[in-house]
Amino acid sequence: MSPLRELRYPTVAELVGSARTLAGQRPELCVLRQVGVSRAGRPLHLLSLGHARRAVLVVAGAHANEPAGGGTLLVLARRVLRQPELRDGMSWHFLLCADPDGASLHRSPAPRSLYEYHLGFFRPAGPEQPEWAPSLLPPDRLPPETRALTGVIDELRPYLQVSLHGTDLGGSWVQLTRDVPGLAEPFGKSAAELHIPVETSASDAAGWPASGPGVHVLPELGTGPAYPSLPDDARHSTWYHAHRYGGMTAVVEVPMWAGGVVDDAAPHPAPGMALRHLARRLLRDAGEVLRVVEDVRPRPEAAVGPLARAALWGLDLVPGLAGDLTHRPPADGTRAYIGSVDAFARRVPLRAAAMLHRALRDTDRNAAARLDRLVAAWSAAFAARFRARWVPVEHQVEHLARTVVATALHARERAA
Repeated sequence: MSPLRELRYPTVAELVGSARTLAGQRPELCVLRQVGVSRAGRPLHLLSLGHARRAVLVVAGAHANEPAGGGTLLVLARRVLRQPELRDGMSWHFLLCADPDGASLHRSPAPRSLYEYHLGFFRPAGPEQPEWAPSLLPPDRLPPETRALTGVIDELRPYLQVSLHGTDLGGSWVQLTRDVPGLAEPFGKSAAELHIPVETSASDAAGWPASGPGVHVLPELGTGPAYPSLPDDARHSTWYHAHRYGGMTAVVEVPMWAGGVVDDAAPHPAPGMALRHLARRLLRDAGEVLRVVEDVRPRPEAAVGPLARAALWGLDLVPGLAGDLTHRPPADGTRAYIGSVDAFARRVPLRAAAMLHRALRDTDRNAAARLDRLVAAWSAAFAARFRARWVPVEHQVEHLARTVVATALHARERAA
C-alpha cells in the first residue's frame, strides 16, 4: 500500500486540539471559541484568524460522510497564518464541524475500498442536516446546529461563506449562489495538477448554468428544479443566509475516489432512454432493501435510531425520484450528466442498505447478513462501473484549500 493511502481523516477531537494549539501559538491573531452545541450536547467550535471586518466563513462537516473538510480547515488556517497577504483586509473564520453528532456516527477514517467506506457509513436524514434543515422544517423546529451556523453568519456577515463537501466517487465541482468570474481557471488548474477529474455536469447542479467547466451558478428565481420530487431547495438552505448581508456561498466538492465518465462532455446517444433505465434500476435496488426491512421484527421504525431513520428517509425519496427520471426530459444530454445521475441512483439504495446493516447487525443477524451482501455487491459494481481510483487525502485537502483561497480572492474583487 502506498504511504498516501495510509493517511486518514482527522476526528473532531483532533481538529479541536490542533485548532487550540494554533490559537495558543498565535494569540494575537487566533481565537478559538464555542459557538453552540449539538442536539446531543457536543460543542461547536469556531477558529477565527485576523481582525478585519470583511470576513470569510469556511464550514466543514456539514455532511458526516464527507470528511475531507476538517483537514482542509487546518491547512487553510496554517496557510493564512504563514501568508500575511491572505489577511490583507480579510479575516478568516473556520467552523470546525457543523454536525459533530453525525461525525461521531460516520466511522471511515481511512477507507481502503468503497465497501469498507460503507461499512462505517452515516449521513443523517435531510431534516437533521444543518445546512438543509431550513428548507425542510419550520423556523421553530430547526436543530441547534443550524441555529449555531446562522448565528455565526449573523455575527460575521461574511462576504463569502464556503461550505466544504465531498463525494465518494466521481469528480470535483463548485456550486455558487452568485457567480465568481475567473474562478473556473484556478479551480480547473488545481484539479488537473492533482489528477482530480472535474465533474462537468453534476446531477447536484442539474439545470444550473455553468460559468466554466465544473463551476455552476444557482439559476434565477422562477427556474424549475430538475427533480421536483426532492424536498430540499438550496434557496431556503443556510447557503442563502449570507445573502441578507450582501454575501454569497460557494460549495466545493472533492471526490474520495476519482471516477471515469463524469468529465466526458460528449453527447450521450440516448439520454432519455438511459435515464429510464436508471430509474428502473433504482426502483429495483430500493425494492431489494425494502424486502429485507419487511422481514425485520420489530420493524426498524420502532427503533427510531438515526441510522434506520436516515435509511428509511432516503428510501422514501425513491419513487418520486424515479418518476422524475422517467417522465421529465434530461436536464443535460452529455455522457457526464448521465454518468453523474447513474452514480446518484446507485448511492441512494446503497447508503440505505449500509446504514440499515449497521442498525440491525446486533439485533437481526440474518437481515444484517442479507444487507451486507447487497452493500458488498453494489460497492464493487459502483467501483467497477466508474473505474474508481483513490485520490490521496493530501490531494483532496490541497484541492479544497486552493479552491477556497481562489474563491475568496476573486469574490473579494467582485465585492469591492
